[in-house]
Amino acid sequence: MPRSPLNATLPLSQLSDYLSSLVRGRLWLKVLIGMAAGIAVGMLLGPSAGLMDRGNAATIGNWLALPGHLFLTLIQMIVIPLVFASVIRGIAASENVEQLRKMGLRVVLFFLATTTIAIVIGLAMADFIEPGRLIDPERVQATLGGTVPQVANAAATPELRELPAMLVNLLPSNPLNSMVEGQMLQIVLFAAVVGVALIMMAPSQARPLLELMASLQEVCMTVVRWAMWLAPFAVFGLLAQLTTKVGLHALTGMLAYVFTVVAGLALLLALYLALLYIMAGKRPLPFLRAARDVLLLAFSTSSSAAVMPLSIKTAEEGLGIRPSIAQFVIPLGATINMNGTALYQGVAAIFLAQVFQVDVGPGGMALIVVTAVGASIGSPATPGVGIVILSMVLETAGIPAAGIALIMGVDRILDMCRTAVNVAGDLVACILMDSWLGGVQEVTAQ
Repeated sequence: MPRSPLNATLPLSQLSDYLSSLVRGRLWLKVLIGMAAGIAVGMLLGPSAGLMDRGNAATIGNWLALPGHLFLTLIQMIVIPLVFASVIRGIAASENVEQLRKMGLRVVLFFLATTTIAIVIGLAMADFIEPGRLIDPERVQATLGGTVPQVANAAATPELRELPAMLVNLLPSNPLNSMVEGQMLQIVLFAAVVGVALIMMAPSQARPLLELMASLQEVCMTVVRWAMWLAPFAVFGLLAQLTTKVGLHALTGMLAYVFTVVAGLALLLALYLALLYIMAGKRPLPFLRAARDVLLLAFSTSSSAAVMPLSIKTAEEGLGIRPSIAQFVIPLGATINMNGTALYQGVAAIFLAQVFQVDVGPGGMALIVVTAVGASIGSPATPGVGIVILSMVLETAGIPAAGIALIMGVDRILDMCRTAVNVAGDLVACILMDSWLGGVQEVTAQ
């Protein structure tokens, strides 16, 4: 069988250097300043200060949020072509089909296991701390602007006879339609099929398509570079708009909820570091030093897709991962590895259940686990997608989705934190796969 026709080096060095320069230029600090300024402006415009009526405040908030919406649109615009091209080139960089089979099976099982563990941690943290008991129900009513709607019935879980059809539907019968509808999991599977086919073709026949994918990556990189300039203004505008709508009291009253999510994410990160040490013999501090740039940028942008080029460069150069592994695991992880988001789903669901005094019970918690894991797989790696997944989880568990309005004010902060943990999970998966498949390079602290 012919070896891969792809030279393992991705054309990502130029953009990766640019993203690194943004970190060295304190992009994360600019984003934090934007967060603080956005909250301050939102307080002045919102109901807390009472300086203007709600209509004018909403209009100003919409204009302030314009850079944020442009940032989200630019990122969402290039997610599908970037993932499609990266998965194809990553698979084509594999040494052979046998290595690809072992790696694909192990990395998917690893992502599924850690995602399940993450949401269980979130459920346990929320059940132990009980942040929802600290929220005044009358204040919730005032924040939501009306009565809480009746609790919807939980959605039924799929029956056993329906599973074969669901599995068949994972493969797209019309890949272009899947791209139009944003079905990320189907897109990844289609790209994987194309990548495997390229491995089994003669290099001369596969090279034109691989060169086209390289050009597509470069186009996506240029769009990402444009979006990075908007990041501080995007965070400022979105937080200003949200604070204008919900007021300061909704932010200060959510401190216990924020603490619960952040503490759970810290526990998940500690679990990652323990897995590195136990399973791959890698020390935590060198790993954190090598990954600091990409983690800071992930925190700043709230998008694992936006930092994908820097994640690949960090895995290859900073962590010593073979390109054939890094170029496959990183794009796949940006698509299906949403551990930080899954943990957040668990905390948010139990928090809102406590606020609305909904008795979830063990069966409801199990349903939350299954729904959150399934919804997290294939979700776009873009800012704010956690809220979309959360609405699905709440409906499944019979918790009023109207409670999302209560946590929107602090979602931007938590989105930044959980994205950094998601990216850390991708890098940990790269190290473990490289170790289990016979990697020879060592982690280098930079």
